[in-house]
This record gives sequence, C-alpha cells and structure tokens, in this order.
Amino acid sequence: ATGWAPDDTSDNAETARAQNVVFHVSPPQKGRDGQVMKPQPLGKGGEIQPRDSSGTEGAGPRARARCRQQAGAERRTARAGHCILDPSGDWYYWWISGMVLPIMYNWIILICRSCFTDLQEQHALVWLSLDYVCDAFYLLDIVVRFHTGFLQEGILVQDRAQIRQRYLGSSSFVWDVASVLPTDLLYLRLGLGVPVVRANRCLRAPRLFEAFDRRETRTGYPNAFRIAKLMLYVFVTIHWNACLYFALSTHLGLGADAWVYPNASRPGFDRPLRQYLYSFYFSTLILTTVGDTPEPQREEEFLFMIAGFLLAVLGFATIMGSMSSVISNMNAADAAFYPDHDPVKHYLQTHGVSRRLTQRVTRWHQHLRAHKKLTEERGVLRHLPARLRAEVAASVHMPALSKVALFQSCERGVLEELVLKLRPQVFSPGEFVCRKGDVGREMYFIREGQLAVVADDGVTQLVTLGEGLYFGEISLINITGNKSGNRRTANIKSIGYSDLFCLSKEDLTEVLTEFPTARAMMEAKGREILLRMDKLDVNAEAAAEAAAEEAERRAQALEEALEGLQTRVARLLAQLESSAFKLALRIERLECQLQLRSAAGDALSRGRPSPSSTCSPTPLPAPTRSSTAS
Repeated sequence: ATGWAPDDTSDNAETARAQNVVFHVSPPQKGRDGQVMKPQPLGKGGEIQPRDSSGTEGAGPRARARCRQQAGAERRTARAGHCILDPSGDWYYWWISGMVLPIMYNWIILICRSCFTDLQEQHALVWLSLDYVCDAFYLLDIVVRFHTGFLQEGILVQDRAQIRQRYLGSSSFVWDVASVLPTDLLYLRLGLGVPVVRANRCLRAPRLFEAFDRRETRTGYPNAFRIAKLMLYVFVTIHWNACLYFALSTHLGLGADAWVYPNASRPGFDRPLRQYLYSFYFSTLILTTVGDTPEPQREEEFLFMIAGFLLAVLGFATIMGSMSSVISNMNAADAAFYPDHDPVKHYLQTHGVSRRLTQRVTRWHQHLRAHKKLTEERGVLRHLPARLRAEVAASVHMPALSKVALFQSCERGVLEELVLKLRPQVFSPGEFVCRKGDVGREMYFIREGQLAVVADDGVTQLVTLGEGLYFGEISLINITGNKSGNRRTANIKSIGYSDLFCLSKEDLTEVLTEFPTARAMMEAKGREILLRMDKLDVNAEAAAEAAAEEAERRAQALEEALEGLQTRVARLLAQLESSAFKLALRIERLECQLQLRSAAGDALSRGRPSPSSTCSPTPLPAPTRSSTAS
C-alpha cells in the first residue's frame, strides 16, 4: 500500500489472500459523487476484477494502467528471485566446483602445447575443440556472475539491477572480460602452431582459488584437502618448469650439450611422451635439489638453474610451512576433542601412584581416542550461537535422550534445554558410578554400555541397567516424605566401558523452573518410584501438606490482622490531625482575646476610649488527611 489505506483494507486483504489474488492499494481515486473509492483486488493476470459496488466506474484508465504496471513489476520481481543464485547455496557451489576443470585445463595444457610443438601439431583439432568448450564455460561463468546475489546488511540482494551494477564496478569483471578476449584471431596471422596467444585464459585463477576455499570449508577432511591442494601446486610448478626447460633446450639446440634435451635422432627421444617425461624428471631433480644433473655450459643454462634453485628454496619453505600448519591444526583439534594425557601421566609419576591405577588411567585415555568419544562438548561448541548450538546438540543427543522414559512425555522445549546441560562421562570397567549413602548431586542417563546394581559387598549383581535407562533422579527432585533424603539408595558399578550423560541438580532445577508441567510430572513419577521402593513416608507427606496449609492459613490471618491494624492507625492519625487543628484554633482565639484586653487596659489608664475593633482569628488551612494505608 502506498500513501493511503481505507478503513476496510484489512478485510479486503484477508479476502484477497483467501482467493489467492494479489491485493494492491493505489492512491485515492474519487468517483463522480466526490466520494473516495475503495481499492480493487487484482487477479493473477493483473486485471481488475469487476464488482457490484458503486464507484468503480469512476476509476479512470490511468488507475487501471498503474495497477497493471504494479502487478507486472511484482511478477517480474518474483520470477527474477527464482533465477538468482545464493553464493552460499549448493547450486553456486557445484557450479564453481565445475569451473575448476576449464581453468586447470588452460593452466596445464596451454603451456605444454606451447613448448611441445609436436603435441600441438598432432592433435590440433582436439585442442581447438577443447579450447572453445572452455571458452563457453568462461562465458557461462560471466552469466552466472550476473545472476549471483550478494549480502547487504545480512540480507541476500536479489535485485538484478543492483547485482549488475556491483559486478560491473568490481575488479572481477575486468579480469573475467580480459580472460575471454578473442585473442584466437591471431591464429589467422600466426597460424595454429602458436597456442600462446590464448595465455589470457589463465587470468581466471582467482575463480580457482575461490573454488578451493569453498571446498575446504565444506569438506569433512580439511587437512587432507590442504595436503592435496599443496601437492597440486607442486605438480603445476614442476610441470611449468619442465615445459620451460624443453623450450629452452629447443631454443639452444637439442643435443647441443649434455645439459639440454638429447637430440631427436636418438632412438625413442622423438616421441612427445618421452620428451615430456624426461623434461618432468629433469625439472623434479632441479626443484627438489637432489642433484645428479648435468653441469650447465652456457649462460642461459646457468640462469635457468639459478632460477630453479631459488624456486626450490621458496617451494621448500612453502611446503614446510603448510605441513607445519596442517600438523598444528590436527594437534589443536585433538587437544580440543580429547583431554591431554601427558600432564596426568606426569602427575601420577610424580606422586608415585600405583602401577595398576596408572594403567587404568592410561586405558581410559586410549578408549576415548580409539572410539572417538568426547568429554568436553561444551568447549568444542562454545563459539556457535546459542540457538545453533542447541540444534547441533539436539541432533547428536536427542535420539538417546528420547529413549529415556522420564522424558518421553515431555515437550520438545524441555529436551532442547536439557541437551545443552548434559555432560558426557565415560566410566571404566569395574568403576563405581555412585555408592549407597553418597550425597546425590547428579542424575545419569545411559547412552551406551551396561551398569550393574550391586549389593553392599560390591560383587553380587542385583539388576543390570542398559541403554536408555536412567538413575539418580530421586536425589535431585525434592520430594516430601523421602526417607533417604538426598542420599543415594543403591550401589551402581560399570560392567564395561560405559558412556553416560550427567545432569547436575542446579541445571535440572534451572530447566524445570521454566517448565512447571514437566516438574510436576517428574515429581509424580518420583513418588511412584519411592512408593514401590517403600522409601516414601505417606504420613510425613500428609503432615507436610497439613503444615503447609496451616502456614498458609496463619499467613492469611496475619494479613487480615495487619489490614485491621492499618485501618485503626489511619483513624487515629485522622483524629490526631483534627484535634491538633481544633487546638490551634482555640490558641489563636485566646491570643486574640488577650491582645484586646491588654489594649483596653492601656486605653483606660491613659483616659482614652477603648478600641472597638475586634480581633478575628486568621483562618487556618484545612488539615490534609493523608491516607496511611499501606
């Protein structure tokens, strides 16, 4: 709506949405009687739908044309939005991944064809076909650029005009256009044997780096991808050096000395494959500084070797830096996922802990790494936003948490809050999770493994607990009449390696405060469990309820008595103010009478008539009776 909205706009808008029509409100138009006309709904085709109400015949052709233009603009905008690619979406990702092939083709094949002339001459038609297929991909990539949105203030811009203006004003447009300039026209003058005229196709390298960056962020093995990318760069460097070596050998003369490529007259050295493999081997020897290369004889050969050695030094520095970064990232990831065993081992050795206990600690750390079990999930996910962290934790732990009978009837909001509070713990074989009589501060959920409820001797197994079960909730829920109080009621020991979720009493109380229904349900189930275990004192619970009712009654009586006292105090204050007001009036009258008598006595003593004026008391302001009610 622009500039005007009638009283019944909401009703008409609801009707229009129900009829699947587009509703537009145009500036007010007046009919022949001077009354403002109501807006009209537009159909799917943008035509004004006729109606029986009066005033529509007053709308001129300009209003109808304006409505048609608005409807057409909205339809074009909607269609354009479907053709715009999201730079973080899958379609854009797969397109830019496909652009790696034509770019790598130009970077690898073009230099090879330029230096190995026999390769270019023997397969000229094949190379031309592949060249123009790559050019078609380059042109399509420019079209894709014109249909790729961008983020502005966190919102994806889908307006083609803004996208076109932004792309035309960027440096990427200059490089993209330079990479598709028709330099192939130089073939008409130089011939097909000079593929170096297509060297501008290598200017699309930034697109290649963008594809590698996106692939690195999406892959599940980023370190392996970094190593593969590094090896690709090394291969391309050796490939270019090999091609330049053969080109220099051709320029100096094949077989002119021992350093250059042997003469083609020697058996087997005239084949293109042998030429490339020999050059690649020679380039590898130079760039790896292995040695065992013929001694250069000419200035050009010396310069080529020096450049190769300098490039090798730079390559070694790059490789060592990249590998160090990969290794440090892997160590950092291990440190973030698994606890460091070295400080614990040093502590045990320093304090002379027994060998048996030391082996148990070592086997526990080995179990965590071997089975990829985490104990510090909160630290790993701490950088994510709260809502995203909740979704990740729910996707990982919700299947196990939903198996717990205590939470199966809870609403999803309770489960989403609980998964953020859960802390994973791993117990070794024979380790006690809790002992009878211990103060209970946590409850446990069995994610994997088996636990045994054992007798006081620690050996006799009474019950076996498996996946999806839970225990310890009685110690966290304050149930009136619990005979055991906040103490554990059983001995629970891990049979093998057991993965448990731990929920502390503070975290559970915090969650249940926001969900009173779930709290009531858990308390009811807790009472049922205590009744079955004969751990619930029904009389104590009834006495507690009676005491609570008595306390409520006494509190209510005290409130009523306090209200009565407040009323009486208010009345007394009002009476006190009234008495003080009357007393002030009397004092003023007496003072006035005293002044009159003293004036009359003075007049008689002087022989003058007494003054006849009377003293009228000054009226005092009426007392303000403020309410003292609390």
